Amino acid sequence: MGVFYMDFYDDDDDDDDLITDWWDQEELSNDDDYYIAAALLTYIEHKRTKRKRRGLVPGHEIIHRDRFAGNLRIVADYFADPPKVYGAIRMLAYDIPADSLDEIVRISESTMIEAFKHFVKAVVDVFADQYLRAPTAEDTARLMAINTPRGFQGMLGCIDCMHWRRKNCPTGWKGQYSGHVDGPTMILEAVASKDLWIWHSFFGLPGSLNDINVLQRSPLFQRLTSGTAPELEFMVNGNKYTMGYYLAHGIYPSWATFVKTISNPQGNKRIHYAKVQEGVRKDVERAFGVLQARFAMVRGPARFWDTETLWYIMTACVIMHNMIIDNERDEDVDFDYDQEDSEVLRKEEYQRRNKPVLEKFLKIHKEIEDRRVHEQLRDDLVEHLWALHGAR
Repeated sequence: MGVFYMDFYDDDDDDDDLITDWWDQEELSNDDDYYIAAALLTYIEHKRTKRKRRGLVPGHEIIHRDRFAGNLRIVADYFADPPKVYGAIRMLAYDIPADSLDEIVRISESTMIEAFKHFVKAVVDVFADQYLRAPTAEDTARLMAINTPRGFQGMLGCIDCMHWRRKNCPTGWKGQYSGHVDGPTMILEAVASKDLWIWHSFFGLPGSLNDINVLQRSPLFQRLTSGTAPELEFMVNGNKYTMGYYLAHGIYPSWATFVKTISNPQGNKRIHYAKVQEGVRKDVERAFGVLQARFAMVRGPARFWDTETLWYIMTACVIMHNMIIDNERDEDVDFDYDQEDSEVLRKEEYQRRNKPVLEKFLKIHKEIEDRRVHEQLRDDLVEHLWALHGAR
């Protein structure tokens, strides 16, 4: 092979005979040999073209376009994965149309759209279990350690909804998907913590619904009602509580699992509580802002037609957002959190729907919607935050 390579670049006229002899004698064992042979043939064709072509106008230079080598590059780019992944990430990050990538990755619009759909689906299928998991016992301990110094023991995050405008919504569905936001939209319900990790993502409902309607269809409390969520216990102002809660704004129901602000607060204690609660609640708003800043596709209008593709796009963006948070997270925090081991209801027992299981389900559901506990927890947090404010 090496001897032939030296002979090939000589200026002799028997290049064709050398190529033919080598092709007959050499066994092509891998793809590299094919590429080498194609490159040699390309060089010979270039020499022939250079010898035979003459300009029609005297003095004009003939530029060789090297069409054979360009064809090889196009074939290599088409069957290579990195350019397709690169194009899909650019579409998510900069919200650029697929046909604008043909000069960058040399892939047609239809092929780029197909590769993009495969990419977002693969991200969800491979990484959803890890980066869209519900809080485990270790995660709960981390959240307790982060939120206790802020004055909100037992807080699991902040909940809110975000709208994504649907540009290509079918005309017959526009009324269903149009709400208080201009034009048809789709809703993302999310729970985020201080480090902007999104612990809960529920996307796909039409924009005509409000936050309460979305909550009624959301699986947010599914693990809690089934008894599969990690149990926790915390004290606020001398009172004991056994369910975590989320900070929410006023439209959410007065349940034991929500802590809302106070409208028109009277007195220094309540004014201070409302100020702190509304400030900490901005965690989820910051998470929405960072998500849209990182992935411009979910900030601008959605251009795909089918709702399944839109769901995969939004879910993939949330997963990759959590990947970035996990990569940049500072682990120098003490996450010690003492809790007693408790018996957790297994999923298969919950699915059998026997009488004891249903009774336990109804009991937990009633505890979640307990308005009295909601008001007591809020009043205890008012006193607790005021005590922390006075201590500082």
